[in-house]
Amino acid sequence: MITNLSAIILAAGSSKRFGKQKLCEKLPSGNTVLGETIFRVERAVSEVRIITNANVYASINGENGRLKVCPEANLGMGLTLAYGIKLVQSANACLVCLADMPFVKTTTYQTLAKSLTASNIVVPVFDGKQGNPVGFGQRFFKKLMTLSGDSGGRSLLQTHADAIQRIEVDDPAILHDIDTPEDLEKYAHINSQID
Repeated sequence: MITNLSAIILAAGSSKRFGKQKLCEKLPSGNTVLGETIFRVERAVSEVRIITNANVYASINGENGRLKVCPEANLGMGLTLAYGIKLVQSANACLVCLADMPFVKTTTYQTLAKSLTASNIVVPVFDGKQGNPVGFGQRFFKKLMTLSGDSGGRSLLQTHADAIQRIEVDDPAILHDIDTPEDLEKYAHINSQID
């Protein structure tokens, strides 16, 4: 198990398909989408950075102390992830989490965190499908810091297949990101029956 682990929550999307800022939407738990994601990640990893854009930063109350604004977030998820990795360079590994996946179980984050080393990549798998979050050992930080565009860390999964450790989890939420109001309603309903 890694001793110096960080987590990055990517929260810089524009929410165009949702029609308004989805990260501020309330869930049945009473938390916002972002608040629930933070709550679950922080129960698994003590060092958490939330990377966002200026618009999200301005619209979120109560989380501002933990938010870091990526000045060029509008240029894509890859650049936002690169910015986040620059903030956690002293860590031995980093779990990259998506803010619009609030139903991922804390136990999933914990399982992935326990499997991370400084030289591997961990990917959760449910029902044969890979999902999020993905963890990267420090070995990959330099390459992550050169990302741009919208591909995120996907390119590293293709070029470093030998380093990937796929971890079976009993958590369908690793496949459930919220893009539309219908997604939010559907996944909130599904997860209220699972939790």
